[in-house]
Order: sequence, then structure tokens, then C-alpha cells
Amino acid sequence: MKIDLSTIIEQMQTGEQDAALTALQSYNKEMNQCFTFSREEERDREHLGELVLGFLNRELQPSCLLACLETVRILSRDKHCLDPFINRSAMSTLARYAASPPSENPDQEVIVEALKSICNILLHNETGQVVAADLQLIKGVAERLKQCHDPTWNHEVRFFDLRLTFLLTALRVDVRAQLAQELHGISLLGNQLDATLGLCWPDTLETARAGLEDVPPEDLPPLSRQQTERAMEILKILFNITFDTTRRKVDEEEAAEYRHLGAILRHCLMSHADGEERTEEFHSHTVNLLGNLPLPCLDVLLMPKVQQGSIEYMGVNMDAVNMLLEFMEKRLDRGHKLKETLLPSLNLLTESGRIHRETRKFLRSKVLPPLRDVKNRPEVGSSLRNKLVRLMTHIDTDVKDCAAEFLFVLCKESVSRFIKYTGYGNAAGLLAARGLLRGGRDSGIYSEDEDSETEEYREAKAHINPITGVVEEEQPNPMEGMTEEQKEYEAMKLVRMFDKLSRTNVIQPMQLGMDGKMRELTPEDMCKLTHNPLFQQEEPVNSDSENDA
Repeated sequence: MKIDLSTIIEQMQTGEQDAALTALQSYNKEMNQCFTFSREEERDREHLGELVLGFLNRELQPSCLLACLETVRILSRDKHCLDPFINRSAMSTLARYAASPPSENPDQEVIVEALKSICNILLHNETGQVVAADLQLIKGVAERLKQCHDPTWNHEVRFFDLRLTFLLTALRVDVRAQLAQELHGISLLGNQLDATLGLCWPDTLETARAGLEDVPPEDLPPLSRQQTERAMEILKILFNITFDTTRRKVDEEEAAEYRHLGAILRHCLMSHADGEERTEEFHSHTVNLLGNLPLPCLDVLLMPKVQQGSIEYMGVNMDAVNMLLEFMEKRLDRGHKLKETLLPSLNLLTESGRIHRETRKFLRSKVLPPLRDVKNRPEVGSSLRNKLVRLMTHIDTDVKDCAAEFLFVLCKESVSRFIKYTGYGNAAGLLAARGLLRGGRDSGIYSEDEDSETEEYREAKAHINPITGVVEEEQPNPMEGMTEEQKEYEAMKLVRMFDKLSRTNVIQPMQLGMDGKMRELTPEDMCKLTHNPLFQQEEPVNSDSENDA
């Protein structure tokens, strides 16, 4: 049976709490799962919102107060009917109900309904966002976030405190800066994440699950659904307030905070949620945030001691790096929205490899092991190297650049080594952008370890086509049997064809400059070629005309 809004409004207009309670409870029950609204009743819904706010500014019985806030939560889902709720007075009223201190033995259902209503308003309305920032709602939420170990607050209060914080930091740059600096957001939310995951610290920058200190990470029980939900909200907020940290220098105190946070993120990376899909989502938010940490602070990924069952390389615990590599390959194999899903993990591995020698050498052992297959092109096959080389010619520029950069770093930015593993054709894009088409090495600082060659590669090296990166069957020489004059004539004919295509803007010929970068071949350059004395021979009598080309 459809709710008659006019009847609800009439009951509210009596001003009696019992009548209002009965009317609102029936409305809330009917509309609880409604997220789309008809345009015909917009004015009635706005009127109902105004009446409910009038009640909220009075002393109400607990049941009537809760019913009023439930109605506001439902009405605030309609982005076209938010006018009653976005003024300063209405937002202040909702904030008052959302911010009850623990000393008053608060009704947590009331707090949650108020928080949900404010979240709806922020999500749909820019004026509401401005008012929320002006009212300093973030300060009130931050006060309760400090109480991360207080058993008073249930999951829903904690979760919607975090959801409100996420929306404020996502939508308001000023609130983002305020939380990060004035309210010490990194430390505040790091403590919140620590408490949510139930961590203890056996050693500096080394975490464990409280009560399960001796259990290896792979044997830990999965995090509960509630833990994972709150942890992901915290990770998203931290991402919002740290996205610029890689672009600026941090002082010692900030670096210590980020290292502490990095240790917690390493624990997140090694933890599992309830279900594979939820675990991947949890790890995705973790990887996104790790990418925001200052690069020198990523050494915390390597700090835990090597234990039985750990992946060890050069005496270092590589469990976290290996987990990142597996996560990246899983996203790569899925092939869906690579720019959004793959690049965060690929960028993180690239920068970690660039700055930490042990990480780079471990990644290289996994991605670019000593080359044995010299018969198949680098992009052909199912190994991780093959998959990444295929990405180097991807249609999305960001994806192909990121894949090339990762492999280039694993090759210590050595052009010859890069070409060896990818082929010159695949490598040309990055080399052209870096001005390295003439060879050499980029400006990165790397250790001087040897590039070991397998016997298979050493034997085939002289026969490998550097363009494709594989040994190819010998092809017949198309110029075999030609005189020098005929060869020169064919070369001149080719130059004239290029000139013609260039003048009609079909192609843009390029040439390699002295700086190692490609530059346009101008008409003057073409003219010099066509007037080269070597090519001024008389044409053979029976030759094809230029137009036949």
C-alpha cells in the first residue's frame, strides 16, 4: 500500500509526539529500502522535512527522536529535496545529535542515524559540504576517533564516523589539510587502524596480531567483516590526506610517522579478509596508500626478521614485496581497467626497486631471470616478462609507459640490457622519450652487479635480431645481384616517395638528433637528401617512373 504523504504531514502538524511517532514509524517502515523518489511529491517531502526538523529542535521522547532521525535519513537520499537540511541551523541540529559524548551514556542508534543523514547530505549537495566545513564537523569527529580504545562505541558509530571523515576529506580540500596538519591525521588514523586490526608491537616497526604473536602471517585467521570495513575506510581517508607526500620533502618527525604507518600497512598487506574478493579490495586500498608514502619510508616493507616460512633474498624478508608482485600479476591477468587497477601496484614496485637495491634484485630474479629463450619474441609467452613486454605496446599511453619504466628500472636503466630483454622495437618508445636511442645509460644510481648470461643466450647472441629480440631465420637479401648504381637508384626512389608522402601530410618523417631524441625531418632536410651528389646519376632507360611508386 502506497504511503499517503499528506496524511503523514497532517499528523505531524498536530504537534503531538504520539501522533507524529505513529505516522513516522509507518512512513519509515514503508520507505526504508527506497532510494528513488517520484518528482510529483517533491514539495510534500520538503514540507515533511521541515516539520521533522521542527520536532528535532524540541525535547522529544527517545522513540520519537529516533523516528524523526530515521525519516531525515530516508528523505536525505533524495538529492532534489535537500533544501530543508542544508542550512546552518539544520546541519547544526543533526551535528548535535551525531556528537553525543560517551559520558552521557549516549543512544548509539540516534548517533548513527544522524551520521547517516549528514553523510547523505554531503554526498549529494555542495552547499551542505560548505556548511559542514564551516561548522567544523571534522573536529567533533576527530575527538571521537581519538577514543579508538574506548569500548563504549559500537561498530556502526565507528564506521559512520569514518565514512563522514572520508566524505569530508574527499570533497573539501580545506578539511583535508586541516585533518592532516592541525588534527595530526596521520597519527590519529594510524592509531585507529592499529586498534581496528588489534595489533601489538614486538619490536620497533614490527607488528603482530595481539594474542597471536607467534603465528606466521599466512596462518593468521582472517579479519572479521567489521574490522575490514572500518580498516578500508581508514585507508581511504589516509589516501586523501597523503596524496601529495611523494611530491614534497618530509622532516624527521613526519618520516617517523610514515614509517610507523608503513609498518601497519605491511601488516594489512600480509592479512586476509573474509573472502577472496574482500581480501583483494582490502589489499587494493593498502597498495594505493603505500604509493603515497615518501619513497625512503618504503624500507619498512623489508624490516621484519626472516623467520621460518619467510621468503628470503640477500638476507632480507621479501614476503611483502612478493605479495605486491603477486597482487600486480593478478591484476595484470585480469586485464580489466588496467590504468585504474594495475598502475598503483606497478608504480609502487617500480619506485621500490629504484630506491632499494635488494628489492630490485629480488624483482629482477622473478621478472627478468637469466635469458634462455631466444627463439620466441619477448612479447610471446605466459611468463611475467612476456606479459609486461606486451603492455609496452598497449593502446593506453600511461599503461605502456609504466610497464616500460618498471622493466627499465629492473635493467638498472641500461639501454643494452633493456633491449636484450624486450627487443628494440618494444623499447623504442621509452628510449625515444628519454633521449637514449643512441644507447648508453640513464642517470639512475645503481650498483655494479654483473648481468649474467646463460649459455643459450651467449651461443645465440650474434644471431639475435635486436629489433625483435629473437633469433630469426636468415632472409634472402633483396639487393642481391644489384649493381651499386641500381642500389643508389632504389634508395633515391625511396627518398622521393617519403618526400611525396610528407608533403601531402600522410606521414611525418623523423630523424635521430645528436641528443638521442627523435626530431621532425624538415623539407630542407629532405631537399638535402634529394640533392645528394651520390644520387645524381642518370636514371636507367627502362626504369619505372616515380608516379608508379
